[in-house]
Formats: sequence, structure tokens, C-alpha cells
Amino acid sequence: MDQIKEKNFEKPKLSQFLILLMSITSAISAANLYYAQPLLSNLSTYFHVSSTVIGISAMIIQIGFAIGLIFIVPLGDMVNQRSLIIIMLICSMVALLELSFATNIIWFTIGSLFVGITSIAQMVLVTLAAHLANPASRGRVIGAVMTGLLIGMQLSRTFSGIIGTYYGWQVVYQIASIMIGILIIIFYFCLPQSSPDTSMSYGKLISSLGSILRNQPILRSSSLIGATMFASFSAFWTTLSFLLESPMYNLGAQAAGMLALIGVVGALAASIAGRVVDKKGYYFTLTIGISLSMAGFICFWMLGYQMWGLICGIILLSLGIQTAQISNQANINTLDAVFRSRNNGIYMAFYFIGGAIGSFLGSYFWGLSGWAGVCILGIGFQIIAAVTHFLRNKHTIIAPD
Repeated sequence: MDQIKEKNFEKPKLSQFLILLMSITSAISAANLYYAQPLLSNLSTYFHVSSTVIGISAMIIQIGFAIGLIFIVPLGDMVNQRSLIIIMLICSMVALLELSFATNIIWFTIGSLFVGITSIAQMVLVTLAAHLANPASRGRVIGAVMTGLLIGMQLSRTFSGIIGTYYGWQVVYQIASIMIGILIIIFYFCLPQSSPDTSMSYGKLISSLGSILRNQPILRSSSLIGATMFASFSAFWTTLSFLLESPMYNLGAQAAGMLALIGVVGALAASIAGRVVDKKGYYFTLTIGISLSMAGFICFWMLGYQMWGLICGIILLSLGIQTAQISNQANINTLDAVFRSRNNGIYMAFYFIGGAIGSFLGSYFWGLSGWAGVCILGIGFQIIAAVTHFLRNKHTIIAPD
């Protein structure tokens, strides 16, 4: 059992400025994971490898992120979160700079792994925001911070698609490194201190993850739902550049980046979803999220070869994925506060392992049966999420505070 520290520690006030700062940082940090997706076709040509091989590098960066979630994010329960965030931002800046100088696919893949491992600051920020927020407004605060994270996921594709087209993929990662450097300076002066919730050793902290997952059915089901939904999301965005460069569209990385702007609509809905969770509860909001995501893939399958159909599908998918994500995270943050960093680490590790699997299978199914195969894959993932959601015991769902 955790040895909980007795603390005479007063929480810092969670001001609107601090929430905005956390949101912006989440956006910039999360963007590191997605710069490559609109550029996969370009990178395939640059490194002289197939779409399946370059798809592996897209998978590796998310596996790296999952590793960071499992072995680094839980440290937020035992160390000062401000220090952890700043240290990880420094590591991220160095990893991004190294990746920009990759000269072959091996070094690019290795660099992608380290970028993934070090880009976990936004998840520590979500935990810190949940810790500082009042219980009655926790969904709204998490939604606000996650809005930044989700906007970063979408705008990263627009940014890299445009910059990569005109200046090369290396410049994308060099600019990203500079942005992280600026954040380090700002956070050094603005981010408040926080008190750890446990005095466990690191070894016991990591070994406790298995029992935490076994003993919390809400965490298990939320993790599976999050993993399968993000797998479908990653499968779509990983293969979009291949669809746009096919004879059906004859477009490139810049077009994929511009389409990512449409996904911002879904990211902006995150704060709204947080408020709905506070009022209506997790089960209601998650049902909406899964339904919208399923509708998005049906739209891709039936209308994806027409630009307006592709746009409608992107809006539906983005709204659904972000709504489900906020629902899941708001729910697991109502669990025992002593485990908060570990709960978030476990959940997001499943989430990005799902994303890694989706990225790889998306590229594989594209090579196997084209766009129809990708759509069937996405629908399959959504069915798993829906079955998990609807068959579990509703009595285990925690109502909003």
C-alpha cells in the first residue's frame, strides 16, 4: 500500500492564465508525436523505403510515448511535478534536434523512439491540472488542458505539411525544438510547485502498476476503449497522405496538413465535452463519442473518394475521438488521488499503444486492400470500443463530483 506523506502544503491557485499556459504547452508537446504523419510519403521517398517500413517509424514514436507514460509519468506521484515537467521538456528539445539530423531510416526510427519517450510533459500537466482543480470543475479544467493537447495533435499535421513541403522535413523538427526551448524558459518562472502524493520508492511505484490496473475495473475498461478508439484515429491519419497522393486526388503532404485544420473542430469540442461530463456524467458523453467516431468511418468508407465526404468524416471522427477522450480522462481522475499520475500513465500508455498498433495496421491494410481496408479496420476498432462500453456493468461508472 502507498505510504502517503503528511503534508502541510497548500495548493496553488489554478488561475485562468495558468490553465491557458498548460493548454499551450500541451499543444506544443503533443505536436511532437504527429509531425511525421503528413510527411510519410515524402519520408518514404527521402529514405528510399516502402510505405509499410515508414509506417513502422510512425508506430515507433507512439511506442516510445507509451514507454514514457509507463516509466516516467508515474514519477509525478513521488516527485515535484514542476521539476519533472521542465526536465522532460529539456530532454524533448534535445531529442527533436537529434531527429532533424537523421541521415537514414535507422537513425530516423531511433530518433523517433526518443522523441516519443521524452514527449510526456503534457500528460504530467493533465495530472497537475486535475490535482489543482476543484472537484466540481475538474472536468472543465481537464477539458481545457486537453483542448490544447488535441489542437496540438491536429495543427502539428498542418504545420509539418506546409513547412515540410516548402523547407524540408528537417526544418519541421528544428522549429519544434526551438518552441520547446521557449517553453522551458517560461515554465521555469511561471509553473507552480506541487507536493508528491506518495513516498514510495521508484521500484515499488512501477511494480504497483499491475495491481492498480487489476483492482480498478473502470481504469481497465477505459484503457481498452481509449486504445481501440485511438487506434482507429491513428490508422486514418497515417494513411491519409497515401490516399491524397493516389490517382483519385493527386494531392500531397500540404493537402494532408490543411485537412488537419478541419480536425481542430473536434479539438475545440474538448472543453465542451468536459462541461457535459460534469453535468451529464461519463456514460452519456462516451456513448456520444463512440457513435460519432463510428459515423465518421462509415462516411470515409462510403464517401471518402469525394473531398466533401472526406471533410465530413474528419469532423465526425475528430468530434467523437476527443469527446470520448475527455470522458475517459475525467472519469479516471475521479479515482483515488494517490494513484492519479499512475492511473493517467496506465490509461495513456494503453491509448498510445493502441495508436501505435493503428498506425502500423493502417499502413499494412492500405498496402493490402487500399482505402476500403483502412475503413474496415477503423470500423472494427470502433466496434470493440462500443462492445466494451455497453457490456460493462453500468453500476461501476463513477458519477461526476
